[in-house]
Amino acid sequence: MDSRLQTYVVEDNPTIRENLIGTLEELACATVVGFAETEQHAREWLHGHTDEWHLAIVDLFLKQGSGLGILQACQSRKPGQKVVVLSNYATPDIRRRCAEFGVDAVFDKSNEIDALVDFCLAQAGSMHAAPDAN
Repeated sequence: MDSRLQTYVVEDNPTIRENLIGTLEELACATVVGFAETEQHAREWLHGHTDEWHLAIVDLFLKQGSGLGILQACQSRKPGQKVVVLSNYATPDIRRRCAEFGVDAVFDKSNEIDALVDFCLAQAGSMHAAPDAN
């Protein structure tokens, strides 16, 4: 069993996505198992691969659809699976809306990447402490 945090990324900007994946894999004890640029593709992958991810990182504004639809679809995820939002629009209203969907955290792309890495490290650590919780 891979001890790294199996992570799915929903981000439609290729540059941001590639930089995020590099950061996660280098600093956050994460392995990116897939990505999507649209709501439909993300929903289909997450639904079809329910046992293959620990963390989903979701941008709200996508080429097609909305990250909010993905958050709604993730409400029935397994207890050990986490969903976070990484957005340029992490306003108080957006944070409130995300909380209504049961999101575990919201991070601002411009100034909270370190906090996202810390979140990932904490999740990876908790997986190792309770491996049966996955």
